[in-house]
Amino acid sequence: MSPGPDPTISGLRFVVTAGGTREPIDPVRFIGNRSSGKMGNELAAAAVRQGASVTLVTAAAAPAEQPGLEVVMVETAAEMHAAVRDSLPGTRVLIMAAAVADWRPRDAARNKLKRGADTLTLELVPTVDILRTLHDDAAARGVFVVGFAAETEHVIDNARAKLAAKQLDLIVVNDVSREGIGMGADDNEVTVIGRDGMLRTIARAPKSVIADAIVRIIASRLR
Repeated sequence: MSPGPDPTISGLRFVVTAGGTREPIDPVRFIGNRSSGKMGNELAAAAVRQGASVTLVTAAAAPAEQPGLEVVMVETAAEMHAAVRDSLPGTRVLIMAAAVADWRPRDAARNKLKRGADTLTLELVPTVDILRTLHDDAAARGVFVVGFAAETEHVIDNARAKLAAKQLDLIVVNDVSREGIGMGADDNEVTVIGRDGMLRTIARAPKSVIADAIVRIIASRLR
């Protein structure tokens, strides 16, 4: 059974990101990833169930309307960064569950690229690092920030490195090399790591159950 409102969270404002950003190559093609947005959607729903008001900034299909949930649709990393920043005033918790593309084409073609050449070379440049940028942004001052990491090897070590590098309050990591969990799946299994060394594994379960557990951990850190 899903938990009801949590007094620690009731009345607080959350911003949650979801989905994989799409970085355009031309008007019909893009660079993206396998993120479905399911985990971010479930985190937004879990925070609403536990009493928060939530702004969901998503590059995936929007969930059904429900009281307490505002949805902002975006496509690119730059658009997500702008939408998150605009949503931060009055926010207590930011959960960056989106799979933001690390690279984008330097120049997106204005017209559809036609087949013909044997090869196509794209020059890629880094996208905006949303978490790193927000760390030095006055708009994020006082916001409890939760990052996500999808790893295929050295899972815990890589997550701890990201936690430190981006100076997060918590990081949630999963091993996307495993079948049946993570991107696109209905189930997940994650480990939550805190900046104070806390480490807690949430065993494989439907993403709605995982989301409730993550939000409860966040609540425990806010008390």
